[in-house]
Amino acid sequence: MSLRSVFSRLFSSRSAGHRSDNGMGNLSSNHDLNSPHLKSNGSTGNQPKPPFKPKFESRPKSKWRSCLLQLLILITLLLSAIWLLLAIWYQFGAHSAITWLVGIMVVAVLTALLKSRYWPKGAKQSDNQPLTTKVKANSKITTKRLTVLYAAIWLVGVGWFFSIEPQQERDWMADVNQRVSYERDATNPDLITLTNVRNFDWHTAENATEHWDTRTVDLSKLSGVDVTNSYWMGPLIAHTLVSFRFEDAAPLAFSFEIRKEKGESFSALAGFFRRFELSLIAAEERDIIYTRSNARGEQVYLFPVSNLQQHEVRSLFESYLTAVDELNAEPAWYNTLVSNCTNIIFYMARIISGDRLPWDYRIWVSGWLPNYLYKVGMLDANPESSEQPWSIDTWYQHAHINPKVKGFDNQSNRESGVDSHGNSHGNSREFSEQIRQGIPTPPLADSQADAETDAKSTAQASESY
Repeated sequence: MSLRSVFSRLFSSRSAGHRSDNGMGNLSSNHDLNSPHLKSNGSTGNQPKPPFKPKFESRPKSKWRSCLLQLLILITLLLSAIWLLLAIWYQFGAHSAITWLVGIMVVAVLTALLKSRYWPKGAKQSDNQPLTTKVKANSKITTKRLTVLYAAIWLVGVGWFFSIEPQQERDWMADVNQRVSYERDATNPDLITLTNVRNFDWHTAENATEHWDTRTVDLSKLSGVDVTNSYWMGPLIAHTLVSFRFEDAAPLAFSFEIRKEKGESFSALAGFFRRFELSLIAAEERDIIYTRSNARGEQVYLFPVSNLQQHEVRSLFESYLTAVDELNAEPAWYNTLVSNCTNIIFYMARIISGDRLPWDYRIWVSGWLPNYLYKVGMLDANPESSEQPWSIDTWYQHAHINPKVKGFDNQSNRESGVDSHGNSHGNSREFSEQIRQGIPTPPLADSQADAETDAKSTAQASESY
């Protein structure tokens, strides 16, 4: 072999090895790869190939999280805009220039922000043609500026919304025009004289003869509490009233309601946006229940609460007097979710009874309040007047008062009947007795132990239904 051929083979071998080390060799050469010499040196041969490992194993998971985050951001932006637009709508009305100007501005800024973030200008239609660096940079800057602008608009809107103060003096509707107040007798603290107790003669749902009475009650004569649910929008939504029974007088009812201005009507959605002030009405049942069962045609049910002690009933009554003081000192907003006719009562009752009234989802669904009372043993499942235990369905049948007062003459004999304190109730007591027909009146418990034992026994009995 000549010297030239030796050098030629040497350089050729080194060059091939260099390319192979850098991943650039001719891997398609089956002759070299399958040579016995290479197999004996262990460079390839039957040596198993290492398993393929992707460079980014967590990429699918990261992509899923990124999509979820983007979705949450999108939902948050849309909900925040809807909240602000509804707040403006309910405060200024549909025909206000402010409503339309703010609405156009919010929608324009939010649309531009979403377009800049998710559909930037210059974006390619194909996924195989990514955005250029310049387009990405411009889109980022635009998105940041629009985000800051939208956040500023929204924060200003939130600040404006929470600066709206409730008022005591407006052009109120007649049935909420007066505010109840009271005085405690200097010599006998059990005697409470309430002023502006509503006692209207209702002719239709909108028409009534106004009467605001003064009534004195004796707290030592309290004999029980009744809860009344008036259903006006299906089985889930009800207005809740609380009536206090007395041994020597007609019951007295309390009701947390919206304080409507003339021309206003109730809206559950508007109740989230500081549209209505909160009002506490003290009234005769022939007024505040009759107007619902007879004048408006709502379906009304009355449930006497069992297993209470006299001091608990008194404490609940005193909590209403505290609410009177607070609302007279400073008006408050009605809120459909957190300060409505049902959960305010529950808050007050839970302060008095504590763990006997556990938290439950039915507190937020006012129509199911009787079911909640039944579950916790506050509705008697075994009334003495009945041979068979009562299920909650049986309770609803007996508690339905509409058939009992159908055709009741709410205007006749109004001035008859005077109690021991000189209060003239007319046919208030007659109406109250009539709506309680067929309903057992539970006695007050003698002790805390008796109340808890009876409530637990009643709750266990109710579980079988």
